[in-house]
Amino acid sequence: MLLFAISTLLHTPQQNPIPAQPLLAQARRISEALDYLGNPLPAAAKRQLDLAATQTVDAKAIQLVESALDPHVLFEVDINPESRVKVKLGAAKPILVESGWRQYLVKVKNEAGVTAELAAISPNAQTVFEAGYPKTASDDALRPRMQININDRNPRPKPNVRDRWLDMMMFNKQPLTQKLSGLGVEYRIIQLYSRDAGQREARISFNVGQGSQDLGFRNDCDILFRVAPARNVKFKVLDENGKPTTAMFTIRDSQGRVYPSQAKRLAPDFPFHPQIYRADGEILKLPEGAYHVDYTRGPEYVQKSLDLNVKGSATTLSVRLARWIDPSLTGWWSGDHHIHAAGCAHYDNPTEGVLATDMARHCRGEDLKVGCNLTWGPCFDYQKQFFTGSISPESRYPYLLRYDVEVSGFGSHQSGHLCLLRLKNQIPPGGDSWKHWPTLGLNTLKWAKKQGAVCGPAHSGNGIMPPEAAIPTYTIPPYNGIGANEYIVDVTHLVEGPDGSMVPAVDFISTEDTQPVAELNMWYHTLNCGYRTRASGETDFPCIFGERVGIGRSYVKLDGKLDFDSWCEGIRNGRCYVSDGMSHLMDFKVGERNVGEQGSELNLAAPRIVHVSAMVAARLPATPDIAAMRRFPWTLEHARKNGNEVPVEVIVNGKQAGFKWIKADGALQEVSFDVPIERSSWVAMRILPSSHTNPVFVVVGGKPIRASKKSAEWCLKGVDVCWQQKQRTYAAAEQSDARSAYEHAREAYRKILSECEVE
Repeated sequence: MLLFAISTLLHTPQQNPIPAQPLLAQARRISEALDYLGNPLPAAAKRQLDLAATQTVDAKAIQLVESALDPHVLFEVDINPESRVKVKLGAAKPILVESGWRQYLVKVKNEAGVTAELAAISPNAQTVFEAGYPKTASDDALRPRMQININDRNPRPKPNVRDRWLDMMMFNKQPLTQKLSGLGVEYRIIQLYSRDAGQREARISFNVGQGSQDLGFRNDCDILFRVAPARNVKFKVLDENGKPTTAMFTIRDSQGRVYPSQAKRLAPDFPFHPQIYRADGEILKLPEGAYHVDYTRGPEYVQKSLDLNVKGSATTLSVRLARWIDPSLTGWWSGDHHIHAAGCAHYDNPTEGVLATDMARHCRGEDLKVGCNLTWGPCFDYQKQFFTGSISPESRYPYLLRYDVEVSGFGSHQSGHLCLLRLKNQIPPGGDSWKHWPTLGLNTLKWAKKQGAVCGPAHSGNGIMPPEAAIPTYTIPPYNGIGANEYIVDVTHLVEGPDGSMVPAVDFISTEDTQPVAELNMWYHTLNCGYRTRASGETDFPCIFGERVGIGRSYVKLDGKLDFDSWCEGIRNGRCYVSDGMSHLMDFKVGERNVGEQGSELNLAAPRIVHVSAMVAARLPATPDIAAMRRFPWTLEHARKNGNEVPVEVIVNGKQAGFKWIKADGALQEVSFDVPIERSSWVAMRILPSSHTNPVFVVVGGKPIRASKKSAEWCLKGVDVCWQQKQRTYAAAEQSDARSAYEHAREAYRKILSECEVE
């Protein structure tokens, strides 16, 4: 019998071999998850996984996967055919860090093919937070807590406070799954946090559900950790003028691990960021050791790096920032009109998003002068408390933060999200939350514009992306998203302003966070019809882009001191350009007319050549940033040619009328063109896809701009397609309003079409 059992045991792997393909796929997800958590596998281990993918023999591929991952396994968990769980120590050294998180692998040998969740518990980590976020000594008053039930089958004495030094959590989020796959072998990630330094022992148990613990305490593992002490590191952060400021820091050790650990960060540090933002004089605790630090302060600054050695009780991280450009010195003030403090990459629980002080810190750390924090569906009833109808008390001049609203997740959101800036009242009459808002975007705009708000569609390209990559293109998009969809209707309407006069229902179209082809194609066609919507830049942080605030920006020209209302008015008047911050088109001028002044309108008695100019600067790093090109549709990297040259184009009625190459070396220079204007037209300048001016409207002989019959036809057809998609989204009580709004738009485009003389 014994020989039979041994023979069976030895032959089990051959009878039930582990398939290499799903194991390798799971190993890749483990690698991706560790990258996300800021604790990447060593380069050699990643190379082994890459090599495993090239193997044609399963056994060799499996061997390479295990040799890559097993050195990082802290616990090996066996689930026998009866679903009993036992655990033993793996090969990884049990080293933690004081006041920080570390991630280790758990290797699961799953003979039962269990697909339940693998749970880890410990009497040394008696409390956890309901949503899985970490607890530190200062967090008691902030987080709801629940008790871990210690295994009743294996009772242990309740530990005292001294023993409760550990927090831990299995990482079961994407790209991993919450539950085991049932594969014979797979790997999971356990995250461990230490309150203390020194040697600390913990008992850690694993199970896959009640009753799955093996007999004789074999699902327990006693482990002695060495916890490296953390030291105080003081930040000395000076700007280009030697004044104290806030900057962005990414801190990694020799293994590439991010500090503080991204796992379970709490604001003001965000878990989806490798970077942190720290001000002069602030303290960060780091274990002793060598670190590499990258630091900067948004796209107007040069990224630098330094090596930091933390040893002993007193370490200072001292940096002096360097700018390559400062548009604010000539009155051009940066801002991002679309930021969120809740939802998407932010956590909804245990806190409902983050606080104003956190978002203000991030804006200062990116040198973003104006941040528009838009409350939307997630956490609306919590976040609405920060709306004041004025700038937030967290603002520190010249960094202004204000809470307004994005209509998203409620109301008219299905026909296109709306950014509502400079509101006096946050919520329409009839309720105090998000459940009673209009479902027709035009009705929402009427309410907002009556109080003097500045309004436009969010993430404009969502739902209007054409199949072609050309601008302009005349293929009708599907209007099946939540961007500038109902815009095709709303742009034709005038609504009542705060003083009773009629004003455009839409002030701006959002750019810089969706595909430029979609954003610009819609904007250009409506400009060709004579509408004067302006462009504004946004990030939609942290939903479309979570890397940092201000990836998409508006630079608004103000004559005097920066204030929020004037900045919004500059958006409405088009006295601004949009940019990723890596190129700039300041002081755009057509003839004697500066953009944004006197309606941006230049009047000519007859056709003639006009002089077009701007002060232009662009800066690219010496090495192309391929990752940025993959992540961001609007980035100067896409424009790079001939090493570090980029093209500056002058645009007339949506088509190139001239271009010049400039070196993207950061130098500010005047770029000018002499452009023939034959009929009423709009003129702009761009470095695509990085920056774009607002237009100057050149009116010849008093005639309105009717630049293209094809544009008018495109808009007219778009109204019908939009109606087919969006009619169902309007409430029964608003169907009549919706029909009237769409018919008004059809009549407007038919009239424009009849007035066009140019194909």
